[in-house]
Amino acid sequence: MTVWAHRGVLQRECSRPHGSRWPWHDGGVSDISGSIATPWVHPDIRHVLVVAGTVGEWVDLDVDAWQERVDDLLAVCERNGIVWLTLRPRTGEATRDTRRVASGSLSTVIVDPISDGRESFAAAMRRIGEGPMNEASIAASLYEPADCEPDLVLILGSDDRLPPSLVWELAYSELVFRSTGWQELSADDIEVALAEFAGRRRRFGGLDA
Repeated sequence: MTVWAHRGVLQRECSRPHGSRWPWHDGGVSDISGSIATPWVHPDIRHVLVVAGTVGEWVDLDVDAWQERVDDLLAVCERNGIVWLTLRPRTGEATRDTRRVASGSLSTVIVDPISDGRESFAAAMRRIGEGPMNEASIAASLYEPADCEPDLVLILGSDDRLPPSLVWELAYSELVFRSTGWQELSADDIEVALAEFAGRRRRFGGLDA
């Protein structure tokens, strides 16, 4: 597993303005610390990436629906000992590339609006700037503030075509497809994906012998 030094967790703790779009506004941070029982921890998984919906569908989801969704995802992560969960649209052009972060007592949900993997990679390069350029620094920039690459990628939609947002993840992560639509995404989909992950033998980009 590729892991690098923790770069610090970005947390925005500000009130949610009425009528704002959750992923594109400086608000909507949820704090559910103290409300979750001691979790059962998946020993081989720290980071789940969920690729779902279009940018248009994301924008159409109002602020209260966004808050409820993020709260539900935080809760399922806390129950299962998942430290990081990143949400990323499957297709569409984002109007902003700012990530939003919501944290509980153990887990953090990162909302990443960029659906184009090439654009994400280019943005990561810009963030590195004049710093050291290697696998660890690229991965750290791609997933910040998460401190590791996704172990599991849950993709909502057809399994006959990979989303354009997945570039780096294909060499490391386990992929799970679900036919659930963006509007129906729930904690149950995360639970099912975790159960499927638990039954697999990790190959980390390698092939079965």
